[in-house]
Amino acid sequence: MTTAVLPAVTVPDYEATWRPDWPLDLRRALYPHQRSAGDPTLRYDDAGAAWRTTTTPDGPATVRITPVAGEIRIAAWGPGAVWAGSAVPCWLGADDCPDGFDPGSHPLVVRLHRTTTWLRLGRTGRTWDALVPAVLEQKVTVVEAHRVWRDLLRLAGEPAPGPAPAGMKVVPSPRRVLDVTDWEWHRCGLDGARRRALRAVASVAARLEPHDDCDSPTLQRRLTSVPGIGVWTAAEVVQRTHGCPDTVSVGDYHLKNIVGWSLAGRKTDDEGMLELLEPWRGHRQRVVRLLLAGGSRPPRRGPRNAPTNYRRI
Repeated sequence: MTTAVLPAVTVPDYEATWRPDWPLDLRRALYPHQRSAGDPTLRYDDAGAAWRTTTTPDGPATVRITPVAGEIRIAAWGPGAVWAGSAVPCWLGADDCPDGFDPGSHPLVVRLHRTTTWLRLGRTGRTWDALVPAVLEQKVTVVEAHRVWRDLLRLAGEPAPGPAPAGMKVVPSPRRVLDVTDWEWHRCGLDGARRRALRAVASVAARLEPHDDCDSPTLQRRLTSVPGIGVWTAAEVVQRTHGCPDTVSVGDYHLKNIVGWSLAGRKTDDEGMLELLEPWRGHRQRVVRLLLAGGSRPPRRGPRNAPTNYRRI
């Protein structure tokens, strides 16, 4: 019997196997990190494996995550392979502790908590990877934000290490973002306000990465001290960086109405949303995730917001 030898480029720099103790759903676990089906930083192959790129303290990495018979097989390539590969269980929610969550008496929350057994809040430990797309999503439609995200990755993203699917990229470094010219930003369709915010966070990016003593409130304070970064952007970041179970995205165009309609059968504002979520303080983001998975949405009456083409302005 002859054993096939893989080309050197395909041999992972890191490999491991991990078995979660809950019914993990890989696509749902990674969904908060994917910006559209064409996201150059997260793809799925025909075998059901997820390919994800990331920055790390050691450099860029590509990670392949393959579910096989209840196990998760991890392979990683690149300078940051060991750091990224070791972090995969945390990405998927291994550190989340839902045991202290009390769904209370609301019938929808009780039902969703009982049936959504796959839900765990993952944490990546990387601010920059979550912050760049969050800035691009400020005050624009999802379609527009995802288009700019793809254009930015094509323009300035690093090629994914290892045998990643074609077209995959790593989030550009803060230095590379600062080097992007105004004309290149204009071609990507990025307006001046988001451009200035992105340059501001790129200038202090190293100080925004979480360390052992940096909890979610601390990181939010650091983020909101940067010009152009408000409470919504900070919340979107810590939900992914820390897997924060309580921080809610105040200022989101749709979220308040999803929460209001699901819990009270009516639309509401941000203050009303927080009032409805108050019984679950400490786990308000967990309840939001439950409602996003199985709650209801108000009926649509009217045209959708059209994306603004900043490349023509």
